[in-house]
Amino acid sequence: MRQAYNLLYLFLFLFFGAFTACSQAGSNEKNEADATGVTGADFHFSGLTPESKSYYKARIEAAYHTILGPNFNGSILVAKNGEIIFEDYKGYADFRDKTPITANTPFHLASISKTFTGTTVLKLWQQGRLSLDDTLQKFFPTLPYPGISVRMLLSHRSGLPNYLYFFDSCWNKKVKASNEDVLNFMVQHKPRLDNQPNRNFHYCNTNYVLLAMIVEKITGMNYPQYMKDSVFTPLGMSHTFVFSAKDTSQYVPTYIGNRPYPMDHLDCTYGDKNIYSTVQDMFLWDKALYQHTFVSAATLDSAFTPQSLEKRSMHNYGLGWRLFTNAGDTIIYHNGKWHGSNTSFTRMVQDTATIIVLGNKYNRMIYQSKRMADIFTGGHDINKLEE
Repeated sequence: MRQAYNLLYLFLFLFFGAFTACSQAGSNEKNEADATGVTGADFHFSGLTPESKSYYKARIEAAYHTILGPNFNGSILVAKNGEIIFEDYKGYADFRDKTPITANTPFHLASISKTFTGTTVLKLWQQGRLSLDDTLQKFFPTLPYPGISVRMLLSHRSGLPNYLYFFDSCWNKKVKASNEDVLNFMVQHKPRLDNQPNRNFHYCNTNYVLLAMIVEKITGMNYPQYMKDSVFTPLGMSHTFVFSAKDTSQYVPTYIGNRPYPMDHLDCTYGDKNIYSTVQDMFLWDKALYQHTFVSAATLDSAFTPQSLEKRSMHNYGLGWRLFTNAGDTIIYHNGKWHGSNTSFTRMVQDTATIIVLGNKYNRMIYQSKRMADIFTGGHDINKLEE
């Protein structure tokens, strides 16, 4: 009898020990996911046959040369079903010393930066750390603009004036402005609203300067460091960073023709711009969006839902993303422009295809890269995307 009890005790000990170990392992895996901000993929791409890959590559390469032409200075990457089917690097990163553009050359994304700021705010919302209905006064009690919510900032429905313009009124242009300077200027000078809150869509960089500051308020970290630790590094984006005042000695100008753009007083604000990246890193960002490893599918559904429906149009804006809908197909995208930077990030979601073009020498033809979408959709759409 004693032997039977001993065997029973041994069995129970082993069973509960194994159960506890499994529970701890599961807990550790969850904590690891929480720490890195990256979870397992819940979407898997269908593979491409060698014949399909060769077909797409040939057509994309021909379209690339036709659309962007011989004066293109930058990098391009086109992907289909999670695979790179074409990429190219052309011209100079720095015309002064003839530094060639390579796969590791970071470009100023300009307003494509808003996709990172907006999606990071939505991740904090997904984690329950803020509400999209929180008003600005929760984060900036002295800001004299009541009735504006986080959602209105994300969707450009705040009605706030654009700091790129109101700063010209009385700011010392010899001083590089910070995000904090933008906030303090608004508190002190109270520039008038362009529209009443939530009346209509009005694209405004001020919204995303404030969103970057909200990220800082919630996380207790400066935005460049938080984005590095919680977004770029976990996703493997090793050549992506936020440019800020501490980086001014490493500033590499962009160009119009052969003329470089010097730094100006608005070159150190971030959230609305000033993320630098490569096409290969942007490809990793694209995959993280498809596979829902950074934010959930439900959160992205919110981001990709049109927020401005007062005027019927194929063009709209979600939460950090531009939307173009035609004949049931949706293109989720964002373009950018700052000084000599022209950038385009175009995602044909029904076709799981993406076109990424980054340039550092002024070239508006970069915005025509959407014409390559016809290769994947099989149609012919002459409509242009918003620049």
